[in-house]
Amino acid sequence: MTDTSEIRPDGGPPHVAALRVAAFRGAALTSLVLSAVALWRGYGDGWFVAGVLGALMLSAAAGGLPRKRLGQALQPRPRSSAHSTMAEAVLAHIPDPVILIDRRAVVLEANKAAYRLLPGLKVGHPLSFALRSPDVLDGIEEVLETGAPLRVEYSERVPTERTFEVHIGPLRPEATDVGVRPGVVLFFRDLTSARLLEVMRSDFVANASHELRTPLASLLGFIETLQGPAREDTKARERFLEIMRVQAQRMKRLIDDLLSLSRIEMRAHVSPTQTVDLGSLVAPMVETFSPAAKAKGVVIRTTLPSRPVHVFGDRDELLRVIENLIENAVKYGESGGAVDIAIESTQADAGRQGRCAILSVRDYGPGIPPEHLPRLTERFYRVDAAQSRDKGGTGLGLAIVKHIVNRHRGELDIASEPGQGACFTVKLPEAPTFD
Repeated sequence: MTDTSEIRPDGGPPHVAALRVAAFRGAALTSLVLSAVALWRGYGDGWFVAGVLGALMLSAAAGGLPRKRLGQALQPRPRSSAHSTMAEAVLAHIPDPVILIDRRAVVLEANKAAYRLLPGLKVGHPLSFALRSPDVLDGIEEVLETGAPLRVEYSERVPTERTFEVHIGPLRPEATDVGVRPGVVLFFRDLTSARLLEVMRSDFVANASHELRTPLASLLGFIETLQGPAREDTKARERFLEIMRVQAQRMKRLIDDLLSLSRIEMRAHVSPTQTVDLGSLVAPMVETFSPAAKAKGVVIRTTLPSRPVHVFGDRDELLRVIENLIENAVKYGESGGAVDIAIESTQADAGRQGRCAILSVRDYGPGIPPEHLPRLTERFYRVDAAQSRDKGGTGLGLAIVKHIVNRHRGELDIASEPGQGACFTVKLPEAPTFD
């Protein structure tokens, strides 16, 4: 027999009505957050109000709340567990950090990305406990006073340097109708990659133009001299023409390296599929550099395995890696009198399957100061710019090596101590062999 004592005049038991109220509030908060996202994306304030009203109409149309309880449900009440769960579920699907705070700047809700960005963030605590940025905190006060959205920049230096654009948007007064106190919502957009790309692009343009300006200025100066005062001076003409030839070759090497780097970057996402014996690539490169090494008093010694060491690779690109490493070792390590080249096959490191092919090129020259090691593979970075130019370097050789190794899903390691020479090690996944 049905117990009618629990049936209310509105047609439902108390616990059912409570669940309906909680579901309604969750839907309304969902609409609020999604409308705020629409506002962040630039769709205007109209979407914000429309989202809230839409949640109300949909809930009422679906029978989520009886009409006579609608006014009671809209009264501000403590948040239910369903309300909180719905808010967390919505915020969890927003990839960028999002924080909701009230008029006192106390945190109401936040998603996982926000907690990762600000480990000290806690619901119910002031935002200033976790975020000590005067620009952001002052921006919150301004938005609360004016009701107009604002964008400010937030940067952090520890543990790594990162930059964010923070959009501070007001929670409109309509939000109070669904039990959410007026406050603001903060969206953090990570600008770190974009800023780094801007810096790299500007540095690249500046360096490339600088590298080309010097030889071009030399060519123009010598041409004008040959056309003028040195027109009839045979000795001066021969000397100037040789300098012009050297400068023209320098520009050609620079352009060739820039084109090579561009082609490698365009194919960085495509892994090579051909099988190449790494050991067979060393002999022709050693033969190529032997005359130059002998002229500098450098002996090139090789240690190669008795069996082939196969890797999946592009033959021309791997030849370029070996060429650049041997050329650098001969040029900058000539005072050591020797360059050692070795190839070996070992078991891959932990976390990787199969075997690993290791190519190492070691010189015994002056070595590289430790503060320069992390930046050696940057474009146009040189330990000694004047020495590099005198030796015909473009500042792109190791950048090319790094990009080729990355395309081959390998690793490049540089170890050096001042006075002890330098060792460049390339690790590549070894291709499986089937006997």
